[in-house]
Amino acid sequence: MRLFVAVVPPDDALDDLEEHLEPRRDAGPEIRWTDRHQWHITLAFLGDVPERRLDELTEALTRSAARRDPLVLRLAGAGAFPNPYAARVLWAGVEQVRGDLGAVAHGIRSAASSAGASPDGTRFSPHVTLGRFHRPTEATRWIRALDAWEGPAWRASELALVESHLGEGRGRRPRYEVLAQLPLRVRPPRTD
Repeated sequence: MRLFVAVVPPDDALDDLEEHLEPRRDAGPEIRWTDRHQWHITLAFLGDVPERRLDELTEALTRSAARRDPLVLRLAGAGAFPNPYAARVLWAGVEQVRGDLGAVAHGIRSAASSAGASPDGTRFSPHVTLGRFHRPTEATRWIRALDAWEGPAWRASELALVESHLGEGRGRRPRYEVLAQLPLRVRPPRTD
């Protein structure tokens, strides 16, 4: 099972992003746009995990998520990997209005490791992949077109454990299946 843990933005945040991207989608054939239903913020890519480890992994991830407070996030700005001058990936940035998404990602990676998974060791850089260039491309015009954009803030109160089925989606793209929702800490309402 090819797994990752992610924050999935709510529909209103995705609607706003889609509305901003729509007039720009036909601006150049050099980019293959990511489908909206695939937009997410990866916290940890876990790679191939044996199915027999799924229950233990889910329990460890659930405990880790429950120790963290909900976050307030916003999609804003843009960038490119590996860099704007030889871009392969165009992305929307993630602004942390409240909370520490990096700490949540670190906790999730630690929990996954303790449950026998092997999260990749890349530096955490929160983003939503918008599209992939067919070849390394100078992407500054794309970044400028998206850089001033700022979507609505939202409360992220859960994470998702997702399985990626390679080549099973539209156009031979991956198909994502949410296996478990991982609630962040639920605090009792204040009475004062």
